[in-house]
Amino acid sequence: MQNLSHVIKTIRLSEKASLLTEKNNSYVFEVHPKSTKQEIAQAVRAAFGKKVVSVNTANYAGKARRQRTPQAGRTADWKKAVVKLAPGEKIDLA
Repeated sequence: MQNLSHVIKTIRLSEKASLLTEKNNSYVFEVHPKSTKQEIAQAVRAAFGKKVVSVNTANYAGKARRQRTPQAGRTADWKKAVVKLAPGEKIDLA
């Protein structure tokens, strides 16, 4: 993946993500499924100007859904990245 602007799709705001932010100084992002840990770290550095300590990733399969029709559909597959920042670093989400 060449373009770092396409790596980070959105930041995930949930109860678990906010607990990770408070306890571990980690932030949760939804990223492009083919992006690597190194690309995610570079994208966070470029977008927010913060020092990244570690990146953990997890792939999620889409779920089967049915919408009032006999045909079943699926939600999209996605990838989650938990990015830990250096002590003292913080991303302002407001």
